[in-house]
Amino acid sequence: MLTVENLQLRLNGKLVIDDLTLQVNDGEILGVLGENGTGKTTVAYLIMGVNNYKPTGGRVIFEGEDIADLSVSQRAKKGISLAWQEPARIEGLRVRDYLKLSGSNFGIEQIERCLLMVGMEPSQYLDRDVDNTLSGGERKRIELASILAMRPKLAILDEPDSGIDIVSLPLILNGIVELNKQGSSVVLITHNEKVMEIVHRVSVMCAGKVVRTGVPAETSQWFKDNCRTCLHINVPADKDKSI
Repeated sequence: MLTVENLQLRLNGKLVIDDLTLQVNDGEILGVLGENGTGKTTVAYLIMGVNNYKPTGGRVIFEGEDIADLSVSQRAKKGISLAWQEPARIEGLRVRDYLKLSGSNFGIEQIERCLLMVGMEPSQYLDRDVDNTLSGGERKRIELASILAMRPKLAILDEPDSGIDIVSLPLILNGIVELNKQGSSVVLITHNEKVMEIVHRVSVMCAGKVVRTGVPAETSQWFKDNCRTCLHINVPADKDKSI
């Protein structure tokens, strides 16, 4: 479904993404694992086209088409969606209305189903605002419910480094599995190898490159053994042979 080929990005003269290649298969959950500052979120932005990010080299191919020059809205129309690290806070917008917008004016039963898939009791949340009165974990689950309502072909889920409570995390992971069961391919971006149990394959990023791809258990263990003690962040891999 998605092929990222030899992707490169320079920002302010700094090589942030360096010859990165990865592939997402139809119906797959791909985990992208890496320490903070290794370029994970930047790759998500390049795939979605946000922040006016355009590659300085390489290609982003979605369903056989190079989409690197398309706008965010054009990519969204093709079926790509992105969940931000920091989910939205919108005072005055109720959860029910937020999900209606995401689901092309879903009926109440469909909205409630999306909330239930992320472990949220509709009667407790439908009339609450999507604002700071919700915890980070609650807002992340509501954001995931909105992705479930969209039913995208490809969902890029950039998980936050903090702010997700221990109650919300398993419910978020269950929602991601449900999203995949609906037919969406998923790119799950995280620094936490413990969530890799729900993915089909794992790609490990370091210094703007994918340095290893494989089955979840083995690759997550390699990440834990090697990346937790590695200090290099966003240094072009070809200039640092310590990988």
